[in-house]
Amino acid sequence: QVQLVESGGGLVTAGGSLRLSCTASGIAFSSNTMGWYRQAPGKQRELVASLSRRGVTNYADSVKGRFTISRDNTENAVYLQMSSLKPEDTAVYYCNAQNVYSRNANYWGRGTQVTVSS
Repeated sequence: QVQLVESGGGLVTAGGSLRLSCTASGIAFSSNTMGWYRQAPGKQRELVASLSRRGVTNYADSVKGRFTISRDNTENAVYLQMSSLKPEDTAVYYCNAQNVYSRNANYWGRGTQVTVSS
């Protein structure tokens, strides 16, 4: 059974930092591109950052220079370090795993709420 479990969300004031974690089980972690997405109320889910198994990163323009994605293949974990947070970063943040060998093997966590107060 595939599980992606996020943690680390919470309430923070603008300018603050949070570190999100996602632990995966039931997948060949090193064969997956791992990503963080977010969805704010009334908006579509959007890519925040992704990290390929070869270490290639991709960031949304809105978070470049403020967020850093990393992974630990020995722990089956992916992280999102968020700094200089803004109220517009408020959203539910979801972890995603996309197997590079099978497009159908795409999995989501249940999400963790991040709220940034002004």
